[in-house]
Amino acid sequence: MISARNIKERALLEGFNKVGIVGASSLEDEGRRLNEWLARGYHGEMGWMSRDVQKRINPSEIFPPARSVVVVALNYFTPHQHQQSSTTGKVSRYAWGDDYHDVVKTKLTSLLSWIREQDPQTEGKICVDIQPTMDKAWAVRAGLGWLGKHSNLITPEHGSWVFIGELLLNLELDYDTERIEDHCGTCTLCIDACPTNAITEPYVVDSNRCISYATIELRAPELPSEMDLSGWLYGCDVCQDVCPWNRFEEPAAESRFAPRTGNVNADLADILELTPESYAARFRGSAMKRAKLAGLQRNARALSCDHPRSSAA
Repeated sequence: MISARNIKERALLEGFNKVGIVGASSLEDEGRRLNEWLARGYHGEMGWMSRDVQKRINPSEIFPPARSVVVVALNYFTPHQHQQSSTTGKVSRYAWGDDYHDVVKTKLTSLLSWIREQDPQTEGKICVDIQPTMDKAWAVRAGLGWLGKHSNLITPEHGSWVFIGELLLNLELDYDTERIEDHCGTCTLCIDACPTNAITEPYVVDSNRCISYATIELRAPELPSEMDLSGWLYGCDVCQDVCPWNRFEEPAAESRFAPRTGNVNADLADILELTPESYAARFRGSAMKRAKLAGLQRNARALSCDHPRSSAA
């Protein structure tokens, strides 16, 4: 019979950096905080976040046989640096290489296949961000790290530069019960450094003010006139860049996270010249597809100042 220890050992062999296993019970406290956040309208135009709330809270809503949740973290840090330039736009570190959804899903698929080889009665469901699961909440519950004041998971070993995924299983296993305490202390560097004051209070982010939300999720034809992008074309890493826990970062072993050409500092003129065909070719297999061609070019126009921004939202 397969054990939690067996699964953890295999997960590390698959290349994950951290793994924890917990029971598939409801995230009641976390769900309450989610509902409070939604009630404030802090999700902006991300209407999908207010749908299927019960699925986010209770894993059995998306996978009825769920008994256990295997939670994994994968380091994605690479030692490259942004450059500030009027002709380029900075890209969030998570999108430099191949799409993490594909990378993490491939590893979890391999893990699930191995588990099924050991126990053919195993049923499972893979969750990597796009499924309605509360990734960070599960990672905290599984003892992988704690939730920082910028609302990102922080691990002692890799800081916040990690991707999270879950594997829901119909197996009863031994569970991790120890959680990592919050080590943010009195530090407010992430709050103080946010260019748009999007972190309204510790652990709470108003997406409407967030550069990442504006450059990735917002579908408006123009950015709000008051939005200061601070040189960011896609996403924003400021709150993570200033976090003291990220000084312990180590280069990722996963080669697919190495930056693609032009994905650290993207040339604004190149972005504005993209056609649907060249856009599809350049960003095939990249997380940057999330912003769509229209969104990337809107952001590039705002940074290049070739076209004045309107106050449309």
